[in-house]
Amino acid sequence: MTTRSLPVLDIAPPATGPAGPRDPFAPDDARLAEFRPEARALPAFFVWTLGCQMNKSDSEEMAGRLLAAGCPEAPSMEAADVVVINTCAIREAAEAKVIGRQGHLGRLKAANPSLRVVMTGCSVRESNRAGLKRRYPAVDLFLRPDEEPELIDRLGLASAQAPVGALARTSALTTVKGLEVSDATHLVRARADAIAGGAILRGSAISAWLPIIYGCDKTCTYCIVPFSRGPERSRPFDEIVDEARALAAQGYREVTLLGQNVNSYGHDLAPEGRFSHVVTERTVGRHQDRTARPDLAELLRAVDALRAVDGTPAIPRLRFVTSHPWDLSDRLIEAMRDCPSLCEALHLPVQSGSDSMLRRMGRQYTIEHYLERLARLREAVPGLALSTDVIVGFCGETEAEYEATVRLLETVRYDQVFAAAYSERPGTPATKLADDVPAAEKRRRLVALLELQEGIGLERNRAWLGRETEVLVDAVVPPRLHDHEDEEAAGAAESRDAFAHLPAGVVHLAGRSRENKLVHVAGPADLVGRLARVRVEHAGPYALRGTLA
Repeated sequence: MTTRSLPVLDIAPPATGPAGPRDPFAPDDARLAEFRPEARALPAFFVWTLGCQMNKSDSEEMAGRLLAAGCPEAPSMEAADVVVINTCAIREAAEAKVIGRQGHLGRLKAANPSLRVVMTGCSVRESNRAGLKRRYPAVDLFLRPDEEPELIDRLGLASAQAPVGALARTSALTTVKGLEVSDATHLVRARADAIAGGAILRGSAISAWLPIIYGCDKTCTYCIVPFSRGPERSRPFDEIVDEARALAAQGYREVTLLGQNVNSYGHDLAPEGRFSHVVTERTVGRHQDRTARPDLAELLRAVDALRAVDGTPAIPRLRFVTSHPWDLSDRLIEAMRDCPSLCEALHLPVQSGSDSMLRRMGRQYTIEHYLERLARLREAVPGLALSTDVIVGFCGETEAEYEATVRLLETVRYDQVFAAAYSERPGTPATKLADDVPAAEKRRRLVALLELQEGIGLERNRAWLGRETEVLVDAVVPPRLHDHEDEEAAGAAESRDAFAHLPAGVVHLAGRSRENKLVHVAGPADLVGRLARVRVEHAGPYALRGTLA
């Protein structure tokens, strides 16, 4: 049996397509090759990304800016002259990975004195800037998440005369709970500039991330995101729809709308007459006047309404992540019911099944409210696949409070649960609470919870046996993978033996169903990027396997 904690993604964004790292100097006409500039005239870059989907999107933007400045993409960290580390501070394990690489980076710098290391992401905050150099000695430049658009200027790549760090700041600071934090306002403009300049190096030619709101206004006591990414700032409605339209024109089959709290979209935008029909109100959390402002439901309907020449959705699959129970409105549920391109899957973090724990976590909803929202969802969207996040061992968690979470999993029957043992994150309000659950007890609770969910996941997946499902094929699975404790590797391991001996012209493929199920199938390599019908013949706890229908 495999047990898993909340995955820490460790991803170097791949090329757009299978060709490998891009060379910005490669001429379209091979006859011009002799006139190309020196390939090493500008530093080669490598981006190492950890954490959430928003970090992936941010890395695509930074990589795109570097490429637009003329820097080639290096195939590995060892071959790079600039290494950008996009960090995650949500889990201790992610920061430990970066700390563990400091010695290796130091040796690379000794071998290549021109190597520069940049660190950004949620681990870089104004409040901890003074101690970062001691913690990460191999890093030359630290950028807060809101300073990422300044990367090119800070490295002196925008102008031969611009020294590192000489740029006047384009970002600003604001105060949240007595601390200086990022003001994400300018990120909206920076995204528009990146789109206009073609400075997005997307990691896939099939699926695209589309950020719609930056920052976080929520109150979770265990989370550093509000202090690292600043308050919520929504992108203009029309800019998002235009970006989605452009992605459709480029042939993307799937688009995921992104935000730390994606369903908070629009509350900070000005009211407009064209949205006078939008009337919605929070029933939990802080009150907001959202009248005549675009919300996520309105945005989803607008993107879903984009049509191809044959009248089908221009983007066949539309997703959004991550949602918060505060803003799971009836309007949003109705949009999920009505829009054919919206996939039948939702990630809705619950964190705990105990109301007393939710109060200590600052979540500001009850389990009764959460279950009422799920009931409405399942009524509106039959066959909806649900996933969630859970923290065990948070400050003061009693055995009874933990058991309440166990009962919640047994009641809801999630398709997937990302669970982690609580680790104190410096700078969060929870540091004022006693982290009093012993480490061994946290591990016991986590293992037991994951064992329970593995059985539930297997049961949910077995319900697919004998059925057909639509799969967006996105990868050829290599014969061997390194062992990672995440769903992708676990699912591949379940199917690798079954596809060990395939005839010529047939390869091991993987993709996702509309319900976000990982599906393995054997078929021709040219299925990558296409929608395929698969008949499910095997179900494991983390993945399905089948044959082309």
